[in-house]
Amino acid sequence: MDEAVREYLAALPPDRRSMLDRVARLVTEAHPDATVAMAYRMPTFVLGSRRLHVGAWRHGLSFYGWERGRDAGFADRHPDLVTSTGTIRLGPAASAEVDDDELREFLRSALQP
Repeated sequence: MDEAVREYLAALPPDRRSMLDRVARLVTEAHPDATVAMAYRMPTFVLGSRRLHVGAWRHGLSFYGWERGRDAGFADRHPDLVTSTGTIRLGPAASAEVDDDELREFLRSALQP
């Protein structure tokens, strides 16, 4: 993990830090070869040519760079979390409802080469 990612994480409030730590753990479980770097001023998980940007905001986390059909059905099961621009917004309440297996499958599919 590069220094810019460490600084980003260190500046997060504890609730968003724990949500992003969970995502990082699940990405590592799904794709041990994935790396994380900063892009667009947010942590970006990288695997081959695939990128998944994860921003921590007031509402929780937002996922950018995923594609429908590469989300393991996550968007279909949770249409209320998908914005009109194709962003997935995962707030604390939704994060508590989505179990690790479902979130891991979304992350696995989103980064699948």
